[in-house]
Amino acid sequence: MKELEEIVLSPDPRLSQECAPIEKIDDEVRALAKRMLKVMYAADGCGLAGPQVGEMRQIVVIDVDWAGKGSKKNPYVLINPQIVTADGPEVEGSEGCLSFPGVSVRVSRPSHVVVRARNLDGDLMQYEAADNLMAVCLQHEIDHVRGVTMFDHLAPRARAEAERAYEEALAAGARPGETTV
Repeated sequence: MKELEEIVLSPDPRLSQECAPIEKIDDEVRALAKRMLKVMYAADGCGLAGPQVGEMRQIVVIDVDWAGKGSKKNPYVLINPQIVTADGPEVEGSEGCLSFPGVSVRVSRPSHVVVRARNLDGDLMQYEAADNLMAVCLQHEIDHVRGVTMFDHLAPRARAEAERAYEEALAAGARPGETTV
C-alpha cells in the first residue's frame, strides 16, 4: 500500500523534533488532514501526528472508534493541540505506534486528560477522556508533535530492550500497523 510508505519510521530525527504551530487553517491544512486520515486508516491505526508523515506541524488525527474495513469512522482532527490537564491515577498499558512497527511497549500515563485544540473550521474545541483508549491516544499523539515518542517514556533498560526488539522487527519486515501484544 502506498499510504504505508508515507509513514516516517524511527529512528528518523523528525520524530524527536517539536513541531511548529499551524498559523492558518486553509485548504492545504484540510488536504493534509484528509491525507493523514487516509494513511491512518490504511495502516489500521487509531491516531497519527504530523511528523509521522513528515509534516513538522502541530496536527493530529484520531479515530478510536474505527475497527477496520466496514466499520463506522468517527475521526477527530486536532490543530495545535494542548494538554491542559493530565491527572488521575497513572495507568500502565500496552502501546503501539505506526512509526515503530512490530513492537509494543508498556507505558504509564495519567488516566484522565483534557485537551484544547482547533478543529478544521478553526473553532476552539475541548476534548476530555478518562480511563479509555481516547485518553491514551490523545496523550500519545500530542507527544509526537512535541518530539516525544513512546520509547521516551521508558526506563533505560526497558528502552534498550524495546529498541533491540524494534530493530529485529524491522529486519524481519514489520510494516506500520503491526504490533506485538
